[in-house]
Amino acid sequence: MDFLKGYTAHDSESDDDSALAPPTGVSLGLTIQSAPLVVADAKKSVVAIFNPETKQLDHNPRYEELFLPEAGPSNPFKTDRQKAQKNTLTGFVEPAHINQFHFDREIRSFDTLGYARNPTAEAGDEYIGDKDKAKDNKGGSLFDSTKTGGEKRKRARNFDAGDVEGYEGPWAKYKDEKTVACPDPELQKEMDAIIEKRKKKSRRYKKDQEQEKHSAEEKSTFHLKEAVDYQGRSFMAVPSFTGVNLREDAVPDRCFIPKKLVHTYKGHSKGINKMQLFPKSGHLLLTASMDAKVKLWEVYNNHAIVRTYEGHKLPIKDIAFNYHGTEFVSASYDKYIKLWDTETGQVKQRFHTGHIPNCVKFHPDEDKNFMLCAGMSNKKIVQWDARSGDVVQEYDRHLGGVNSITFFDKNRRFCTTAEDKSLRIWEWEIPVDTKLIQNAGMHSVPTMTKSPTDKWIVGQSMDNRIVLFQLIEDKLRFAKKKAFRGHNSAGYACTVDFSPDMSFLTSGDADGKVFIWDWRTHKIVARWKAHEQTCISVLWHPHEKSKLISASWDGTMKMTSPLIPIVRRLSTSVPSSSVRQSPIRGKFRAWTKPIYVSPQPKPFALEPDFSYLDGRPCPITSQFQLDWKKDQLRLAKSIVSSLAEIREMERVHETAVRTEEEQRMERESSRPTPKGTKVIQ
Repeated sequence: MDFLKGYTAHDSESDDDSALAPPTGVSLGLTIQSAPLVVADAKKSVVAIFNPETKQLDHNPRYEELFLPEAGPSNPFKTDRQKAQKNTLTGFVEPAHINQFHFDREIRSFDTLGYARNPTAEAGDEYIGDKDKAKDNKGGSLFDSTKTGGEKRKRARNFDAGDVEGYEGPWAKYKDEKTVACPDPELQKEMDAIIEKRKKKSRRYKKDQEQEKHSAEEKSTFHLKEAVDYQGRSFMAVPSFTGVNLREDAVPDRCFIPKKLVHTYKGHSKGINKMQLFPKSGHLLLTASMDAKVKLWEVYNNHAIVRTYEGHKLPIKDIAFNYHGTEFVSASYDKYIKLWDTETGQVKQRFHTGHIPNCVKFHPDEDKNFMLCAGMSNKKIVQWDARSGDVVQEYDRHLGGVNSITFFDKNRRFCTTAEDKSLRIWEWEIPVDTKLIQNAGMHSVPTMTKSPTDKWIVGQSMDNRIVLFQLIEDKLRFAKKKAFRGHNSAGYACTVDFSPDMSFLTSGDADGKVFIWDWRTHKIVARWKAHEQTCISVLWHPHEKSKLISASWDGTMKMTSPLIPIVRRLSTSVPSSSVRQSPIRGKFRAWTKPIYVSPQPKPFALEPDFSYLDGRPCPITSQFQLDWKKDQLRLAKSIVSSLAEIREMERVHETAVRTEEEQRMERESSRPTPKGTKVIQ
């Protein structure tokens, strides 16, 4: 300030004033202290230094002291990026805005091509990653149309199997592939041997070898003299002159117990596992045997064998007809299920899952009859479309091999039994069971049969019982207190069948016997020794009153019917000495050939023309006379059938009376004479 005081406005003026005014002394406002008093605050002057690696503190420091920057010389081994300020463990993160499309483009390009644009660079020509590759591709990304080198390589295709030399298949070379050098013949031979050895160890090769091992030649043999009759009808046509109404709705009013063996079928070299009658009519019989063959037989006429189907290498487990009987399936132990044409014997489809099928069944509805279900040994039920051969559905809730499949509730549901001693109910095409029946005392049920009235399902249990399940609308109830006993079937899958009128139940057993129970009383009404080995299957003809067919492991099938199946001459069937006077006055005749009559409609006739089958003149001219003649024939049958039984009963009675008289005379002769008496002769 003192200097400012002496400042003049102009230099000239100052010169003039200095010349005029006398000189004065200059006083300085600034003073210099040579020994100042330096006293600082002790708390502010002391700086606490902590070792960042220590784990123990001697006093309680402040937050600012703990997070002060490290003191000391800089680490010469750290890079500039490591020395930079960080707010995360690996670096510095700051919010930024970027378009989602551009972000996805760069990150995908970096993952695929190895380079991407630097997002921190101001200019867009800087890249991170493989800069040389980015330069070669001119910075192109995956979203650009330019080729970046990451495209899939294309192969030279040649899938024409007819081109034997040029066929390459999926092993073809790439189009841009170049063969630089080939190994010498010796090395190539050694390499081929190694490849062949690896191929034999592969799972695919073993599977193909197993299929080839079990695959057999498929053929069919026709055994009849002519394939069609004089009217052009094949053996598939339902016969008209059998004396039995073979229509689908024809059911006998009352059934009886069969009493006589009619015919024995012989043709299989090993035991029979399953047999089934032709759908609706039952005029043909299909059998599956352990000799890996399926045979078709006539039930009427000459009981001849019609056709043999060969296409399996191991025993056949089960067979099943479709709705019309034009096709059937066979399931074998060779893990194959084959669809056959019944008339021609050709194989239409082959199904293979790698497991043994235990049972097969077509869907009973006509519109769904192309659906095929099979219970497998791997605890699954597999459903196929027989038209294409594709697997449609799998049901896999069982804990053991599936043994049987039975449809009920208008074929909207089906029940299955398995080796896990349980019964499960399924909705069609829904792979989750809706009900499980499994009791502590319940054994495995290998076979199931539904009654003709669709109200009961019976199963052959492994504890020598036939168990019952009642169908109540859409529910299945296990009848614990009802069962059929008396036979020995433990360990054998013997099938059970009903009589058409639901009055009898029949089954075979392990000893070769056939048992018939009364349905109401559950008592055995008949049993006989039918076979030498296990009687595995028994069928009751659906249109006959008393015709049974039994199949056994001895390779034979036996048909039983009433005592006199066809009315013949009395001299050939029953001796004349055994014929007694009938309660009806007059005489009757019995003819060798059947004397049933059938109406033969004519286009210009006013009423049906009745005639005998053997060509004899027939006095019958009305339906009333036909019914009366049938009643007489039925009465004659009953009289003749009872003659042998009456004579046998009389013979047994006479023997018993004679034996009793002889015993009485012997007792009197051996009696001692009392004392004091003598025998007078």
